[in-house]
Amino acid sequence: MQAVYQRPKTTVRHPEHKIWPYLLRDMTIDRPNRVWCADITYIPMRRGFLYLVAVMDWATRKVLSWRLSNTMDVDFCIKAVEEAMARHGRPDIFNTDQGSQFTSPRFTGLLTAAGIRVSMDGRGRWMDNVFIERLWRSMKYECVYLHAFETGSEARAGIGRWIDYYNIDRPHSALGGRTPAEAYEGTPDRIGVAA
Repeated sequence: MQAVYQRPKTTVRHPEHKIWPYLLRDMTIDRPNRVWCADITYIPMRRGFLYLVAVMDWATRKVLSWRLSNTMDVDFCIKAVEEAMARHGRPDIFNTDQGSQFTSPRFTGLLTAAGIRVSMDGRGRWMDNVFIERLWRSMKYECVYLHAFETGSEARAGIGRWIDYYNIDRPHSALGGRTPAEAYEGTPDRIGVAA
């Protein structure tokens, strides 16, 4: 069963942008900053919707930064990555889907200039970035769908509280009962409300 209304499409390829190979197949990712990933989802509002991008550390599942936007431009994605790198250094590899924001020369140029290897999911292979897809599912069912946000500032505050809860207070069985913040750095670090 699916809803009758049209959902926003968050992964649209740009025919002139380079598609990078998927580098994570059969790779052991067992330490922070080995691989980061990013994805975009839509946040339904009482009237309309917003787009949310998050940068996540693959090994620890910690959300390193995030941004909300009312447009699908590359700028809010770049700002999220810049914030993550300013706060947490840089990963060895950065994995995304093949959406035009992530294949943009501005986005991939930011990564390659920092010495980060670019990896992209196979077309239609949501499992290649499964941890951030699970984040979206949990966030929507535990936060977004329960609060029909009226405004962008309400959504920003509500999502910020939920991400802090997810990072600092919510243990993960895959992390041996530790929270993502404990697995990442051993101490909690609230990232609060993003700009």
